[in-house]
Order: sequence, then C-alpha cells, then structure tokens
Amino acid sequence: MIDYSLYLVTDRSLSKGRSTAEIVATAAAGGVTCVQLREKSCGTREFIDEALALRPLLRARHIPLIINDRLDVALAVEADGVHLGQSDMPIAMARKIAGQELIIGISAESTEDALKAAQQGADYIGISPVFATPTKTDTALPLGLEGVRKIRELVAIPLVGIGGINQENAASVIAAGADGVAVVSAIVSADDPAEASKKLKTIVERASLEKK
Repeated sequence: MIDYSLYLVTDRSLSKGRSTAEIVATAAAGGVTCVQLREKSCGTREFIDEALALRPLLRARHIPLIINDRLDVALAVEADGVHLGQSDMPIAMARKIAGQELIIGISAESTEDALKAAQQGADYIGISPVFATPTKTDTALPLGLEGVRKIRELVAIPLVGIGGINQENAASVIAAGADGVAVVSAIVSADDPAEASKKLKTIVERASLEKK
C-alpha cells in the first residue's frame, strides 16, 4: 500500500539555489512519503540524471519515486511511477507500455476528469488545483474544498490534493476527503525542508486521525 499522505513535488526554480537531491534528502528525513520529480525545462539526459540521483536515497527509505509526465524516463530509471496530466499519454496506452507494476497517477481538474481516471485504472488522482497556486501557470480554476468533497464521494482510489497547500490549510484538505497533500513551495522553498516536512507530516497525521 502506497502512502501518499505527504507528497513532495520538486521544482528547481523554487529551491533557492539548492540541488533537487539536497532538498529531497532533507525532506525525506523530515517525513515526506512520496516524491514526484517534476522537470519542465531540462533535456531528457538531464532529467534522467536528476532521477538517478534521487533513486538510491529514496529507495533506502522506501519512498516511491514518481516521474512527472515522462513515461520513458520513468521506465528508463526504473522509477516507481509516473504522473500524467490531462494532455499527456492516455492511461490505457501508458498501462499497456508499463504493465501493472508501475504506479500511474492522473491530474484531475474536474469531477469528470476524476471519474474517468478512476474508471480507466489510475492508481491515484491528483486533484489540481485545490487552491490558487503561483507554482503552475497552466492550471484550471481552483476546485476548492468542496471540489475535493465531491470527488471523494465519486471515487474510491487514493486522492492527493495539490495547489496552494501549506501548513495553514493542509488539515482542511484531508478533512475534505483527500488521502494526502502534495506540496511544492511549502517544502522546496523552506529554509529548513526537513523541519517543514516534519510539521506538515504532523498536521496531516493528526487530520487523518480526526477524520476516522
């Protein structure tokens, strides 16, 4: 069973000059449970090198490595999964290429997207965005907590909220029905990513317990 409760999405542009490996290593020590390597502007070779730098430190802690968008990179580096957006490769094609072992996550910008992803065999859904976020400029309008609740009513697979999530609002996303929260700047831009991760982990765990 994959633990999606504290899901880190990397972004080199927000890392204050620190390497992705440095951010991920400290965040892993602080308690993140899943890591998505998101690289929008580098070439394939550099993307692979970044992924290979993360793989051993994450495997040592049994934390899944998810590759954003690029199924070829995910397979090449033997990552644990791939995360696909609505304009990326269809789930059926990705599954045919990757088989059943690879985790396939899908971004959903509406209840329709979420239903379709669940019906087509996604392993988890990234509800995107929950709140307004400056880290992605190509997102739909925020779904809000009500959007999380609606999607939770419709699908049974794990849900991860992403978009504008931080220490102040993470608990509300879990309370609305998400199984986890995905964060970018709340960890990547933190002065101490380990401490930021630790605080978020405590918030998420407490919210999950209160929901039961």
